[in-house]
Amino acid sequence: MMEKCSNITENVFYISAFSISETGQCLLFTAVLLVYLMTVLGNMTIAVLVCLVPQLHTPMYFFLSNLAISDVIYVSVTLPKLLSILLTQDHWISFSACMTQVFFFSLSSTSDVFLLTSMAYDRYVAICKPLQYSLLMSKDVCISLALSPWLISLTNTIVNVLAASLLSFCLTQNVDHFFCDQKALYAITSSDATSRYIFLLCQDVVLASIPFFLIITSYVFIISTILKIRSSEGRLKAYSSCTSHLTTVILFYGPIIIIYGKPESEGSKELDKLLTLLYTAVVPMLNPFVYSLRNKDILNAIKNIKRKWNMFYIK
Repeated sequence: MMEKCSNITENVFYISAFSISETGQCLLFTAVLLVYLMTVLGNMTIAVLVCLVPQLHTPMYFFLSNLAISDVIYVSVTLPKLLSILLTQDHWISFSACMTQVFFFSLSSTSDVFLLTSMAYDRYVAICKPLQYSLLMSKDVCISLALSPWLISLTNTIVNVLAASLLSFCLTQNVDHFFCDQKALYAITSSDATSRYIFLLCQDVVLASIPFFLIITSYVFIISTILKIRSSEGRLKAYSSCTSHLTTVILFYGPIIIIYGKPESEGSKELDKLLTLLYTAVVPMLNPFVYSLRNKDILNAIKNIKRKWNMFYIK
């Protein structure tokens, strides 16, 4: 059997995507296209606003702009191929394109986790140590807290791509997912992927649980500090400054817990793909709305940009 297997670099893969009717494919294409456009537009708007508006040159919005860029990468590496499959029925993907998906998906998903952790630390300092905020969240510290997630993610990503690219595959290369997922690739390899499965599991546990623990710890201190505030107005103001970030954390970790917490079975693979689509497409789309709705800084920034544009247009 091994003699019939060829090197991965000579292979192409068949992305199975979703087993649905033609009508269902049309509806899914429309939904995914709208979600993708809204995600890119919303997150790029956040990133551009943070760059152009001086009032948004704060640590929280600096981290938010990094998160927005990460989310754009996140959806752009998976959804365009899915849209192409739904539109043209061309399920094939080359080795290089498959490894590109593995690379950027791993990079953006890992960076999201650590950027949310950096944002949690920012909220902790802002509420628990407000008098030391300018010192603890200096420019150098902010750059370090934003750069570290990308460096950690890049290191992790290189390991993941090397682990996937060194596998061998036989004639059947049907990737049972809507993108080149590492687990799906390990499932069809002719190589012994046991060690890679174990490493991937350990990797997921470490890279997800440690940042999640740090976020939870931050909010334990934050809530404890808020409860000590005597005035209800002060407590409300402190809570409101954390609401957006806490909502994003719940949206991010909620689907992960559901996907990894439920038992695996043959009949649940389509459900797993739908949950993953929700996780990879809808959550990044919601982040800009979470941070813009009822956020006076973002809304005022949009009004200022619009006012300047109208004045320039009139001239």
